Amino acid sequence: MVPGTVVDRPREPLPWDFCVRLPALEGARRYRLEALKSAFLALLQGLTEFLPISSSAHLILPSQLLGWDDQGLAFDVAVHLGTLLAVLTYFRRDMARMLIAVLAWRPSDQQTHPDARLAVWLVVATLPLVVAGFVFFDDVETHLRSMRVIGWATLLFAVLLAVGDQSRGARSVVDIRLADALVIGLAQAMAIIPGTSRSGITMTAALLLGLGREAAARFSFLLSIPAILGASALGLAALLGKSEAVDWPQLGIGVAVAGASAYTCIHFFLKLVERTGMMPYVVYRLVLGAALVIITFSPALSG
Repeated sequence: MVPGTVVDRPREPLPWDFCVRLPALEGARRYRLEALKSAFLALLQGLTEFLPISSSAHLILPSQLLGWDDQGLAFDVAVHLGTLLAVLTYFRRDMARMLIAVLAWRPSDQQTHPDARLAVWLVVATLPLVVAGFVFFDDVETHLRSMRVIGWATLLFAVLLAVGDQSRGARSVVDIRLADALVIGLAQAMAIIPGTSRSGITMTAALLLGLGREAAARFSFLLSIPAILGASALGLAALLGKSEAVDWPQLGIGVAVAGASAYTCIHFFLKLVERTGMMPYVVYRLVLGAALVIITFSPALSG
């Protein structure tokens, strides 16, 4: 070293340096918490979209009990996209068969292929929900989206699900007729009431019409495709009309977690429903609905 040369040494940290880093540390911590929150809500959406237990009843709890803010329209679209991708992936062969059968159909055909007929029944069963959504959506959002309504609806439709399970028959999806599709579609229209559960009410109607458990669940899941597609399209259209910032990593978490959980849920539900029946979901709904109703009568819990 040349004499007189000044050597740069790292200075000792000063007491106030930590204060300078606090905002950055707090920001990173807050972002991680938001990511965990997004993953949890996406998991809830993915599971409850297809289980007959009402997604509304579950998604209202974090906001009411934990004070969580709404994740926003973009996140809502993301989790719906995730569940849509899950059900399309799971039923891709069914969808391909229906598409091929519809394209191959000719007016001169003596009989309609069962896959083409199923595609028509899905369209027929979707129409009541479309009409109900356009006519009653604003009123429902204004007057019925409360914990008390969700609680009572969760209880009521739990009882109906139990009745449907006891009334089930052995009919398959191939045995569905026009009248069945209309009845299931009218039942699905009731799902605009928060706490009803779209999957729960359609399975209930199918069981009451004499379908078996697996057949009722399969038709309900197939029927979810146009319903979720419509909800996603409406949400995306509303999102495009806004100029809010988009947190793409959070949306990616929503799509991935909702999609993975929804696919897993569909797979195991169809495999196990004949053995487990609907009673575990009935009991769960009764407990959940009672808890929600009790919370509404407790100012300390309901806020």
